[in-house]
Amino acid sequence: MAILVNENTRVIVQGITGKSGILQTKSLLEYGTSVVAGVTPGKRGNSVEGVPVFDSVVQAMERCTPNAAISFVPPMFAKDAAMEAMEVGIELLVLTMEGIPKHDVLDILAYAEGRNIRVIGPGTAGVISPGKCKLGAHPSRMFIPGKVGVVSKSGALSYEVGKTLTDAGIGQSTVVALGGGPIWGMNQRDAVELFNDDPETEIIVLLGEIGGGTEIAAAEFIAKAVKKPVVSLIVGRSAPEGKSLGHAGAIIRGNKGTAASKIEALERAGVHVALSPAQVVDIIRKLG
Repeated sequence: MAILVNENTRVIVQGITGKSGILQTKSLLEYGTSVVAGVTPGKRGNSVEGVPVFDSVVQAMERCTPNAAISFVPPMFAKDAAMEAMEVGIELLVLTMEGIPKHDVLDILAYAEGRNIRVIGPGTAGVISPGKCKLGAHPSRMFIPGKVGVVSKSGALSYEVGKTLTDAGIGQSTVVALGGGPIWGMNQRDAVELFNDDPETEIIVLLGEIGGGTEIAAAEFIAKAVKKPVVSLIVGRSAPEGKSLGHAGAIIRGNKGTAASKIEALERAGVHVALSPAQVVDIIRKLG
């Protein structure tokens, strides 16, 4: 099963003829992701790595019936590209770029919410279901198929923990990197709910960081509804007030968003809290 993406995911790449679009399209195809079309206005009739390029998502939908899109469009054009994809029935939209104006992000998310469309990002490293589909920048060698679902704000942290699990022989059902905020589409609670409902996922790993309250919202949901074991790692435990980890949403303000407040909420919800990626492995082994 996995969540969000699998072997039936059919992908269009928006901004496919740009530098990032070309590089990432090659990476997705090498992994086995079904990239069925690319979109760059004015480039219809071209191809990238054998993938046909169209002027619009409408044309791509008519010819190739995609159900997911990954966007490498420059931030100033991201809203138009996202709206175009969602209007024609794309079910999952991955926004890799940072720097989209906040009001544009809010418009994208409001449109998506009214149509039950999943949006990951902005500023996301994407999602990988090992052995099935990759939709983003996750290095394929760091992940193997298995029963552990991983959700993280940070792409780098999802890579590190994924590699630590893989090196220990612990496979993953899906690994999701949500993006650094301050405004997100899909959040930790959403991912935990999907993992909880996924028969392939047996253990959930929630990776968090300082700033905001999304981990606490996830903890409240876990306490009420999640039956599977959850392991969590919160980074930035030593960060002082006002310190950022490099994400727009990873800033402490007073007592809000501290690692301690998140760890307390997670432990209260029955989550197993680790202090390092290696300890995540140890806890999972004990749970298994």
